[in-house]
Amino acid sequence: GLDISSVIEGATYLKEQGVDAVNITDGARARLRMDSISISKITEDLTGMETIMHYTCRDRNMIALQSQLLGAYALGLRNILVVTGDPAKIGDYPQATSVYDLDSPNLIRAAASLNRGVDLMKNPLGDSTDFFITCGANPLADDFEMEMIKTEKKIDAGAECLFTQPTYELPQLEKFVERVAKINSKLGTNCQLILGILPLRSYQHADFLHHEVPGIDVPHWIRERLHRADKKDAPKVGAELSGDFLRQAKPMVQGAYVMPPFKKYQMVAELMQIVA
Repeated sequence: GLDISSVIEGATYLKEQGVDAVNITDGARARLRMDSISISKITEDLTGMETIMHYTCRDRNMIALQSQLLGAYALGLRNILVVTGDPAKIGDYPQATSVYDLDSPNLIRAAASLNRGVDLMKNPLGDSTDFFITCGANPLADDFEMEMIKTEKKIDAGAECLFTQPTYELPQLEKFVERVAKINSKLGTNCQLILGILPLRSYQHADFLHHEVPGIDVPHWIRERLHRADKKDAPKVGAELSGDFLRQAKPMVQGAYVMPPFKKYQMVAELMQIVA
């Protein structure tokens, strides 16, 4: 709705803890929410916290996608995370049209074109934008080779940074990092990696993510460790597991972003202390 006080409170708290930026989602799960441009602008104005504005292909045609990017830039927003967007049929309005004029690589290409001072049709804009263009990637994709093909297309289109899906074990992350390095070498690019960390609050939380959320794989040994933990100790165990993994992964990535479960923003501070 109109009340984004919890977003402002969370961003204020995280800024006090030394967090660099916050992600602002754009109609996640095809649910009706205030748009990400407005929330990002309000958040930056009220808190001074830098935002990463998610921007979905689903809801706008190619004219509107570019038009709103120009508007976002004029408002002072500089960071975008391009996502395809969940289809409307899974959300509150299954009868709504999922536009998808552009897919993620082509929306990235559109943003990169604006950075060069032209639109997708190569019409000059007069001035150029200077967006930092990011997107998502999944080291745990069921079809890893197809995921790497998509990732290469995104990097080739102009993505400067990849935000990974939540990851819990090193071997698959190492494989993904190696492949991205090869893509960078092939294309002459320097796309960075930001590791997704989703701390687990309980065995039930881990089990739900593993079985019900596409693209997330919580290893059996982690679920078992949470299962053995006392209920009151489970959040601490989850934070320690995430902290241990982040310490091991730190040399392989250029940063990390934390998805605090159930708006438990203090878990971000706890993780920062563990890693420090």
